Amino acid sequence: MAPGDPQVGAAGSSGEDKYKDAPDAKHLLDMIGKDVHEQVKNDEAKKYIEELEGSLSLAKISGGESAGFSEPCGLIKDKRDKLLGDRGERHPCGNGSASEKRYSKERVDEYDNKKMKCSNGKNEGACAPFRRLHLCNKNFQNMNSKDSSKAKNDLLLDVCMAAKYEGESLKGYHEQYEVQYPGSGSDFPMCTMLARSFADIGDIVRGKDLYLGKKKKKQNGKETERDQLENKLKEIFENIKKENNSKLKSLTDDQIREYWWALNRRDVWKAITCDAPHDSKYFRQTCGGDNKKTTIRTPNQCRCTKTSDGKPDDQVPTYFDYVPQYLRWFEEWAED
Repeated sequence: MAPGDPQVGAAGSSGEDKYKDAPDAKHLLDMIGKDVHEQVKNDEAKKYIEELEGSLSLAKISGGESAGFSEPCGLIKDKRDKLLGDRGERHPCGNGSASEKRYSKERVDEYDNKKMKCSNGKNEGACAPFRRLHLCNKNFQNMNSKDSSKAKNDLLLDVCMAAKYEGESLKGYHEQYEVQYPGSGSDFPMCTMLARSFADIGDIVRGKDLYLGKKKKKQNGKETERDQLENKLKEIFENIKKENNSKLKSLTDDQIREYWWALNRRDVWKAITCDAPHDSKYFRQTCGGDNKKTTIRTPNQCRCTKTSDGKPDDQVPTYFDYVPQYLRWFEEWAED
């Protein structure tokens, strides 16, 4: 969490008894994450909606054209060719050799401790699961970091693009994942997979991602993919702060990134679930508020149902993104 923000475990003693009802670690982490999210959402983030909440319709695509869509699924479908580039060079999952099977045996060789930064700062302990090794966010390296006036909108578009194609990729390899990880212990594996990648994307945006990626031969030869991406994101958030300096100058960079994610995560969840199967349900009852008797599982497509007046419910059903990454990875490996 950003400095000054609530930490996991800070839910308060009055609510600790409810954690005893958690049937397993996955439920427990999501329950704690919800309490952390409520503190972030209700405390500070909402004060900066005007400055940090992005608008997809105002984001720029190829040639300086405005996107014109407010819904990520419709936007990415309609503007696909312009967003991905003439040669697919901006495809979040990559092209050519980069698009090979995510869960192939060859990819196992890439799993070594040199590419992980673990909870104790050494090359041991909680390491990234295979799912994380090839997250579809390669478009992040080409994000526009020059235009401060539209930075919050352009960033949202790039993050939603990554989420959309990550979700599509996970759906395509769902059966292969089930073979790779038999007996996962979950009746709702698709939504769980999406929630885990959603949380990893959130960690990247907020500068918390533990996965180092491949090392690049630049400068001292120790710069990683994560270093390059982090520098790009820092530049983008500096532009966001510059554009709204009168209101954001009192915030740390970490706080700005934390609040941007809190205010835009609903669109990212819509994007990552664009291609989710209709019958997909989240493993825990989170839709409909805090009343345990009235909350339900996502009815379909890993999304909460529409409200009584027919408007989409923007509630994100998962709270994994408010659980430290190394704990999520521990749980994922244990479940597998």
